Amino acid sequence: MCVLLPAVNVLSLNLPETKPIVALTALAGLLLWETLAPFFQFSAGLRRLKHGLKNILLGVINGLVTSFFFVGLWWYTADWATQHDFGLLHMLPLPPAVECVFALLMLDVWTYLWHRMNHRIPFFWRFHRVHHSDAQMDVTTAHRFHVGEIIFSSFLRIPLIALLGIRLEALALYEVLMFVVVQFHHANITVSNKWDRVLRLVIVTPLMHKVHHSRWQPETDSNFSSLLSVWDRLFRSFRLNPRPESLLLGLDGFDEVNLQSFTGMIKTPLGKNITRQPPPFQP
Repeated sequence: MCVLLPAVNVLSLNLPETKPIVALTALAGLLLWETLAPFFQFSAGLRRLKHGLKNILLGVINGLVTSFFFVGLWWYTADWATQHDFGLLHMLPLPPAVECVFALLMLDVWTYLWHRMNHRIPFFWRFHRVHHSDAQMDVTTAHRFHVGEIIFSSFLRIPLIALLGIRLEALALYEVLMFVVVQFHHANITVSNKWDRVLRLVIVTPLMHKVHHSRWQPETDSNFSSLLSVWDRLFRSFRLNPRPESLLLGLDGFDEVNLQSFTGMIKTPLGKNITRQPPPFQP
């Protein structure tokens, strides 16, 4: 796959610049789609703008932290693994295209497992609830993550790259594909049941991910996939709601205005603990 896309090699060298460009392009298109055909009738005008700007500001901070502190480490780790033939993918005699596809699958299943850990481990949940506390989920919610969560996930990716022997071009391709899909399935857009059903055979879709942002914990603790939907079926965490229009989004206990402010979101990990009892892991 990678060898069939020479531009991916350029992408890997310009990940800090390329990912924001692709993300902003997708963001603009999805914002327009939300305006023309919203699924939920959330606030509009100035309130919508304020809501979106807070989420985007978090995304900008996270992007700067990732670019300045982690992209270089990822590049160094991937280059070191290649130079020393270290990691699983360097030990397997795979054609380059097959190796690239396998790397994308491994990165995506790790993202699934990391997401599930964020729901299951109370310490990580304290940070991840910043993302889930958005009661008006839209495309900007895809950028709404606490910087602490981004630091943890970015740091853990370093040994993952080494152990799997992932090349930087595969990582760059995954980053771009994943974030476009993440923005798509967070967007407050209307997609027909037919098309959503077809798309979710492969990727995570809006109707699928809305269930994940439900206030009802059995729904919150489902649909953990980020790019490919197969992992939720494989690990038995797939769930749909026959009446998605009835879903109540957000988190109980986090609707206060002060908690939804930018400062409130930054302080969320240090705030009150909301007791959760996630279901046991079922492989």
